[in-house]
Amino acid sequence: MQPARVLVAADKFKGSLTAVQVAERVTAGLRRVVPDLEVLALPVADGGEGTVAAAVAAGFARRAVRVTGPLGEPVTATYGLRDRTAVVEMAEASGLQLLPDGVFAPLTATTHGSGELLRAALDAGARTIILGVGGSATTDGGAGMLTALGARFLDASGAPVTRGGAGLRALATADLSGLDARFRDVELILASDVGNPLTGPEGAAAVYGPQKGATAEQVAELDAALTHYATVVGPARAGERGAGAAGGVGYGALAALGARVRPGIEVVLDVLGFDSALSGATLVITGEGSLDDQTLHGKAPAGVAAAARARGVDVVAVCGRLALTPEALTRMGIARAYSLLDLAPDPATSMTQAGPLLERLAGRIAKDWLA
Repeated sequence: MQPARVLVAADKFKGSLTAVQVAERVTAGLRRVVPDLEVLALPVADGGEGTVAAAVAAGFARRAVRVTGPLGEPVTATYGLRDRTAVVEMAEASGLQLLPDGVFAPLTATTHGSGELLRAALDAGARTIILGVGGSATTDGGAGMLTALGARFLDASGAPVTRGGAGLRALATADLSGLDARFRDVELILASDVGNPLTGPEGAAAVYGPQKGATAEQVAELDAALTHYATVVGPARAGERGAGAAGGVGYGALAALGARVRPGIEVVLDVLGFDSALSGATLVITGEGSLDDQTLHGKAPAGVAAAARARGVDVVAVCGRLALTPEALTRMGIARAYSLLDLAPDPATSMTQAGPLLERLAGRIAKDWLA
């Protein structure tokens, strides 16, 4: 019989545990039951928050850079670098988590810092850049990002438009001739599972603007500004899948930087070497904070389960909250899911005690699948 070998490839439990901490707790719980168990931890992410941390855990060097935050103030952002491949997480520079509690800036938040982060990766020698999007505080169509990379967006008087999506209403000229020429020789991959176009009822402002504090009137204002922006820059890419990602950063990357879109979890698994890590595994443990309908649409556990199922490896999942039926789990390739709420029905307790509870769940998995 093949010795048991477990691959732990789970995402974060948002608000409770990072993906690295999830892997540590699961490993500890498994080994309490099977002390000599071979466990390989490979924290994962889907291209959004936590992507750089997952890359660093897999061996990428963490690089820190001072950049412009979403409100215009300096912040420290990090990216991952290994050989000539960089993993850039735009939320590190332009994310909602950088805003003070209760403060939103839907009309003026800028992606300028994301452009500075991309430029830092180029300066470090990267020739393949994975741009993970998600969790942004911005709806500026990537104009701030492109400005940091050399583009100029001018009003009718020849002055730069004000930052943020609202400033694009005054756009008269988009001069992209000064964009960093190194992008001609760089493979830029937009890691995103967002299929939204830039504008319209399914666009960046309409769907995601309210999450960034936009009122109904501001959503309409932003959508009109982005529509005008695309008319000036070039409308050809505005309707493409992913153009509406991260407040329109997808459009900016597609239209001006020659990016191509790939599913976030697919890109991350490739970068982390998931296929190699899967070799010899007899069980894969994946998961995230909430297993729900969103999980089915390209979230990390779905990608991990699909890859493992293709290799004939059993998959179980851990989560804080389980909102999927056994049938939905089976279709996804997950044999069984273990929820923290099974041990602590009070959600507040399950979040504050997530670590110890997760170790107990891992012990159950070891008894059910390994003992």
